[in-house]
Amino acid sequence: MKPHKLIPRTFVILALTSGLMACAGPGPKPTSELQLAQTSIQQAEANDARQFDPVLLNQAQNKLADARELIDKPDPDEEDYTEARRLLEQAAVDAQLAGARAETEKAQRAVAEISRSIEDLQNQLEMDQQ
Repeated sequence: MKPHKLIPRTFVILALTSGLMACAGPGPKPTSELQLAQTSIQQAEANDARQFDPVLLNQAQNKLADARELIDKPDPDEEDYTEARRLLEQAAVDAQLAGARAETEKAQRAVAEISRSIEDLQNQLEMDQQ
């Protein structure tokens, strides 16, 4: 192949590569991560996390809000989406933990109530036997 024919091909390849890189956006929006975080927060709220672990639930909601700001920026880049994904994952984990803690607290309270009822019944039986 003659060297003078390689130069135009090289420029064409470089121009196409540059054009593709210029058209490349920040990548896909982290919509699935956003939905997962929203669902996790809703489930935590349904499990009464607001009552039993409000701090962790608020942290999850704040991270979700920060991630939304990054996603909704007028001209987001790849780093914005990466940071948004990280925040959304943390928000989902925080919400799931808050929900689990609320469920644990409710279960512990139920066990304590049942134990108290059993003790009352035992005391009543002892009094009836005497």
